[in-house]
Amino acid sequence: MPPSQPAAPSFPLNPVTQSFAPLAATVREMGLLRRAYGFYSGFGAALVLALGGVITGFILLGDSWLQMLMAAALGVVLTQVAFLAHEASHRTVLGSGPANDRLGRVLSTIVVGVSHQWWMTKHTRHHGNPNTVGKDPDIEKDTISFLEEDARESRGLIRAITRHQGWLFFPLLTLEGLNLHYRSIASLITSGTRRQRWIELPSIALHFGLYLVPVFWFLPLGMAFAFVGVQMAVFGVYMGASFAPNHKGMAIIPAGTRVDFLSKQVLTSRNIRGGWAMSILMGGLNYQIEHHLFPSMARPHLARAREIVREHCATVGLPYTETSLIRSYGIVVAYLNRVGLAARDPFDCPERVALGR
Repeated sequence: MPPSQPAAPSFPLNPVTQSFAPLAATVREMGLLRRAYGFYSGFGAALVLALGGVITGFILLGDSWLQMLMAAALGVVLTQVAFLAHEASHRTVLGSGPANDRLGRVLSTIVVGVSHQWWMTKHTRHHGNPNTVGKDPDIEKDTISFLEEDARESRGLIRAITRHQGWLFFPLLTLEGLNLHYRSIASLITSGTRRQRWIELPSIALHFGLYLVPVFWFLPLGMAFAFVGVQMAVFGVYMGASFAPNHKGMAIIPAGTRVDFLSKQVLTSRNIRGGWAMSILMGGLNYQIEHHLFPSMARPHLARAREIVREHCATVGLPYTETSLIRSYGIVVAYLNRVGLAARDPFDCPERVALGR
């Protein structure tokens, strides 16, 4: 008689945890992890033409307040370049990791003026633990509080902002462009390695030289400052309005909680409807769930992956969140206002608070 077999383990298997492997296998078998060189070549060429168009318009308009249109257009183009740099940072655009890193560094530092290393470090931490307290830098305390405990601890001017931060969110985004430049440069100076500082600080300085010298050389002083202000405001609002809908108002994972990969990425992420038009507008960030599950997936394949992931989530009983862009903004504003209640005087009349008095 054959020897007796050991008893099977008695603990139950988590079907959600076990189901990511076949999902990943299906996505791979469908060819959705292959590169999309044609798309990125065309997209890169379009960005070069767009930037050339802005420079040509700037030269032709000369001393005219119509330059504000060029400033706004430049803010849009630089945001689109930042989207491409984001994809390169995920090693999505080119065939090798080092080539993607070089492309991302050039686009981030010289074209956009933001530290590539700072962005990589911050964004990698976010992807590993989205909406996780103590691990996701995107919900750490800043001018805006994303957690009630941070809202309660706010003081002074920040506390006054926090009380109504939902309504102030989009106005504050006009300063986000300046904040991105400042924080990335400060991070390089205070915590970057010597090599990172030697590589990226001169590149960022080159960006501002190529940008600010022509603006202040060819335009009157007041108009030059207005040009930079409009460009920075458009850049900040566009960046914030593209990244904010993806996670704000979704599940928050308490510190120390263990969650399987599939659940962690799906429950903390939100997709935005709109198809290809929205994908171009938001740089592929509208497919946030698929982007978090497969960070190196090229943008053209995200729409097909959405169908597979959505069906898979329905099969395993995992909530899959998708909404319109406008509705997502409403959710973000409501969530931030709800968090901001923690910064209000507990003896305030509820009716007066509700009316904003």
